[in-house]
Amino acid sequence: MKQYAKLFVVFCCAILLVVTGTACSKKQVKQEAPPAAAVPEESDLNAKEFVEPSDIDPALAKIFKDIYFDFDRYNLKPEAKKTLDGIAEWLKSNSSYRVLVEGHCDERGTNEYNLALGERRANSAKSYLIGLGIAEKRISTISYGEEKPQCTERNEACWSKNRRDHFLLARK
Repeated sequence: MKQYAKLFVVFCCAILLVVTGTACSKKQVKQEAPPAAAVPEESDLNAKEFVEPSDIDPALAKIFKDIYFDFDRYNLKPEAKKTLDGIAEWLKSNSSYRVLVEGHCDERGTNEYNLALGERRANSAKSYLIGLGIAEKRISTISYGEEKPQCTERNEACWSKNRRDHFLLARK
């Protein structure tokens, strides 16, 4: 009888190990990648027609400044809103122009993630401009993710320069 009791205890321990081992093990969670950035069709957006604002008028470089984001964020900082306020004011006074908002990221993260984050950054600026009265059809966005860095060193000071929205202009 003692032998059956020992066998029963071993059997119960084995079942307990199997049950707790599977219940406590890390579950494989299927993480969906953020949606890939929607790169407009060439017919929708001809990025080649957009130019640096300073190419139109050197004084525009003071208005169309890049706006910057915190790591892994796409919310607008107060200084970014101030810049966008100036951009909106200029666009209201110059209705024959359209703006392209380029979303950029630093090199950390996958290409897919950075393209999606760059798109969110560009769309944050676009939504803010629309809220200020700029017609949606005058604002295009594109994400370059990490593909067009402003700085190539591998440190925080450099990465912070790459987490940005950049603005280009074109006539309607």
